[in-house]
Amino acid sequence: MERDIAEIDGLERAVIEDVEPAVDAGRFPAKRVIGDVVRVRADVFADGHDAVAARVLWRKAGSGDWRESHMEPIGNDRFEGRFTVDDLGCWEFTVEAWVDAFAGWRSDLAKRIDAGQDVSIPVAVGAGLVDEAAGRARGASAKRLLGWAARLRELSGGRSGDPRTALADELAGLMTEHPDRTHAVRHPRVMPIEVDREKARFSAWYEFFPRSTGPGVQHGTFATAAEFLPYVRELGFDVVYLPPIHPIGHSKRKGANNAVEANPGDPGSPWAIGSEEGGHTAVHPELGTLADFRAFRERAEELELEVALDVAFQCSPDHPYVTEHPEWFRHRPDGSIQFAENPPKKYEDIYPLDFETAAWRELWEELREVFRFWIGQGVRIFRVDNPHTKSLAFWEWAIGTIRDEHPDVIFLAEAFTRPKLMYRLAKLGFTQSYTYFTWRSSKWELTEYVRELTRRPVVDFYRPSFWPNTPDILTARLREGGRPAFVSRLVLAATLSSNYGIYGPAYELMEAERRDPASEEYRHSEKYEIKDRDVDRADSLRELIARLNGARRDNPALHHTDNVTFHPVDAEDLIAYSKRDPEGGNVVLVVVNLDPGHRHAGFVDLDLSALGVEADDVFEVHDLLGGGRYRWRGPRNYVELDPRVLPAHVFRVRRKLPRARLASAPDPL
Repeated sequence: MERDIAEIDGLERAVIEDVEPAVDAGRFPAKRVIGDVVRVRADVFADGHDAVAARVLWRKAGSGDWRESHMEPIGNDRFEGRFTVDDLGCWEFTVEAWVDAFAGWRSDLAKRIDAGQDVSIPVAVGAGLVDEAAGRARGASAKRLLGWAARLRELSGGRSGDPRTALADELAGLMTEHPDRTHAVRHPRVMPIEVDREKARFSAWYEFFPRSTGPGVQHGTFATAAEFLPYVRELGFDVVYLPPIHPIGHSKRKGANNAVEANPGDPGSPWAIGSEEGGHTAVHPELGTLADFRAFRERAEELELEVALDVAFQCSPDHPYVTEHPEWFRHRPDGSIQFAENPPKKYEDIYPLDFETAAWRELWEELREVFRFWIGQGVRIFRVDNPHTKSLAFWEWAIGTIRDEHPDVIFLAEAFTRPKLMYRLAKLGFTQSYTYFTWRSSKWELTEYVRELTRRPVVDFYRPSFWPNTPDILTARLREGGRPAFVSRLVLAATLSSNYGIYGPAYELMEAERRDPASEEYRHSEKYEIKDRDVDRADSLRELIARLNGARRDNPALHHTDNVTFHPVDAEDLIAYSKRDPEGGNVVLVVVNLDPGHRHAGFVDLDLSALGVEADDVFEVHDLLGGGRYRWRGPRNYVELDPRVLPAHVFRVRRKLPRARLASAPDPL
């Protein structure tokens, strides 16, 4: 397409390309948490050999004036700048670049001086550039620049001084602060950054059913669930996640083990939402009242636990929406409402909402009000059931408007679906997401999957949450591997990802009986019946879980997911990886035996630079799970893990041991 020459500034010579972080070229925001330093990189160059300079411009969205910071060259025409996000919500940045006449002059002058050439004329040219900068400066900076211009003119006249004076860092710094940006080029796209609170990046979730907290198999209440909270806190979790707490439908209610017909007294599935007692903004009367729920939430907060609620946009046949808004559901040719199906499975106790209804605007607004209602009850975290089966445009609109009002709200997507759809949901606003970790078990699978999640561009928008089990999923590894498998999967989830969760008490009690050979569903699933469990059982994993969560809490290296380094091990069933916190002061090394049935040993070939260890350093690794301490030297070190004892090491690395410690250190075990 021909451009009008009148619209072109032929003196704009700088080029800006490949700006990051950028999600789909800036269509969606990159994600950070409050206090993060955002590293902005871009390719910046111009025709010829002239030097270029660049700055990153940033601001809180809607705040007006841009703030700026200098970008430094890092090689191959790539520049990097940084800024800190210190408030929740949407931020934005862009990059500006220009031909830097002074930097080019300075580089050429140094070469001429080194070659022994006469530099009087080049120094005079430099004096003119400094004079121009003084005109752009104000106050003390202007006076200092005028002084420098005078000194350069003296140098150019050959009256006195060393011409290398013109290369002084002080002058270069002043010129960097007052560049000539008359013909600067600004990148045409403003890149958004969504800033969340810290819990978006680092959290440990514990899921339990409040109705299973009563005595025996009596229906629990919010009051009995509140009595269970100290146990959850003792385990070291910081988010307590409740399945739907709403009234449960009676029509087509499922019985135990997903039986098509329920027996008298069967409680039904909490995901069959709605009855004559209310819908998505009501609570199941056997659990209590809204006031009882608020008391439960307040008790959780006293224990430094945050409550997450399940939001499942689907209805039982008894939901008030069915009679009040039949247009929100899809109808079959006989006029009846279409129930949920995943052929050959039928879910007659659930009616999906029709996001293609002609009344979609009214439906959208009603569903957004569900979130607003529970936000009004003090909830700031939501786990969303099957969001990939609802309108993507709805999620972008609903989450965007809610976060405009409440930027501290966190959304976890329960989307076990195709990767691109999972990623799209994250781009549209979901803070965290369930992942395929649940089914990744071999060394190769785990390594490749974590590398996929921690590479750009995925790492800029997708925050994985690793769950080894859910009420719907009992994997083959847990079914067949016994206690060692439960321990190893727990350690992998809690240390590979900074966000993880378990469905308990099923997990710590190692429940592993499946409904039938072709299913991943639990036998006697809690989705359809009330459970009576003894969390004080002697074989429970509760103490180990508490130690592991304590290690997560106390080691900043485990507060991030994108800092994983894998280390080769010469045993296929041993996996080793480390994490180092961004400040570099804390390093954790994890080694896991992936085979629950056999002892394995081998040598780990450590990337010492990833640990911050020099080649000749003697360093100590302290096992935060087993308690042992080992003295290691160099990159190649021996490990041995018997799953019958403990299938994993979670080492804190202590680098550069003091000499007194070296003299008394025990030999490696």
